[in-house]
Amino acid sequence: MITLYNTLTRQKETFKPIEPGKVKMYVCGPTVYNYIHIGNARPAINYDVVRRYFEYRGYEVEYVSNFTDVDDKLIKRSHELNEPVPVIADRFIDAFYEDIGALNVKKATSNPRVMNHMDDIIKFIQQLVDEGYAYESDGDVYFRTRKFKDYGKLSHQSIDDLKIGARIESGEAKEDALDFTLWKEAKPGEISWDSPFGKGRPGWHIECSVMAYHELGATIDIHAGGTDLQFPHHENEIAQSEAHNHAPFANYWMHNGFININNEKMSKSLGNFVLVHDIIKEIDPDVLRFFMISVHYRSPINYDLELVDAARKGLERIRNSYQALEERAELTTNVEDQEHYLTEIDAILNNFETVMDDDFNTANAITAWYDLTKLANKYLLEQTTSTRVIARLMEVNEIFSDVLGVPLKGKESEALLDADIEALIEEREEARKAKNFARADEIRDELKAQNIILEDTPQGVRYKRGK
Repeated sequence: MITLYNTLTRQKETFKPIEPGKVKMYVCGPTVYNYIHIGNARPAINYDVVRRYFEYRGYEVEYVSNFTDVDDKLIKRSHELNEPVPVIADRFIDAFYEDIGALNVKKATSNPRVMNHMDDIIKFIQQLVDEGYAYESDGDVYFRTRKFKDYGKLSHQSIDDLKIGARIESGEAKEDALDFTLWKEAKPGEISWDSPFGKGRPGWHIECSVMAYHELGATIDIHAGGTDLQFPHHENEIAQSEAHNHAPFANYWMHNGFININNEKMSKSLGNFVLVHDIIKEIDPDVLRFFMISVHYRSPINYDLELVDAARKGLERIRNSYQALEERAELTTNVEDQEHYLTEIDAILNNFETVMDDDFNTANAITAWYDLTKLANKYLLEQTTSTRVIARLMEVNEIFSDVLGVPLKGKESEALLDADIEALIEEREEARKAKNFARADEIRDELKAQNIILEDTPQGVRYKRGK
């Protein structure tokens, strides 16, 4: 039985899917005007774990995460780079896939893009206008916030309290300061689309409502994103979606905590804005992922290199233990009097499932993984070991690895293909002929690091794989 904290009700609830055995999940994705920053990486990793755990528990997960590929930031970037908005969006969508792939985030079931849903967006807005929930004003279209009686139910704010901080910006022609934009009239030189309201483009909030409706239907199980999106973005999504769909938008709302950089809030103005594209050039992406799930997803996390290094050491302990299990697996026998170890392993797995069932507590799940590593290391000190116990230790390690999305082997341990080895040997020989001994030594060391041993023979250089 999985329980999760529902932002809508401010309490933990037992998860009950709309359709038995299936999960419909929508996660707000990035605005693709630049490489993703570490704040974007946190929800990508956290909700990937949520998805993986649901799948481990036997659910079929339909996981949708959007790309905002047209908005003010993209238009500004377009002017700066003198490139069309779609070209910039395509470039950074490719970069997004590369970065989250490095972080071992599974691809979504679908990644809808705003530009591919423009007709759906226009029809959605038109229905809101027809039903009196929205109105046109000077080329823009606004949502009548006060007409939606439950406005504020996600952020738990009354509409009167919200009005205190609301104001009408210059150039806006709203009926009420709380009304928000569904369609923006195009300015000269901006990318735009034809609509019944005139040439323009959608507002930010409407995009997710339309794409969630198109991909998953009127009501979804889980809508997730960062805490910063709770208001106004998710609040506005609820209002326009439920006004249009005449049904609850999402049954459960999940929000991950903020990320700080060296105990300070991440922001461009403070100069501590960190891009994943840059981080993973210096830090193993597996370590970064392990670090990011070392804290419960709803809690704030502090990105600090000392803490990241502690995560690296922890992951290294787990990997070293697993490697030792692999090596011992070749030497084990069928010892029959070690059943208590199997019982201890199953108890650790049960604890892992218990803490993950409790609002996906990855911090405590990692503690269970450390417990498994400690038990494995203790067992490896036994003079005789059992095939069954070793196999079970490896199996549970692999379960933890798959659910948390952290590989048990680092990329540096991946074996080179024979063709790659031959190519490097040939390059080394050419370097030696050219008396470029520095490069020849570099290649030798590179192969050695991959556990490839070179041997000079009368017939030429041969290699073998070390054990």
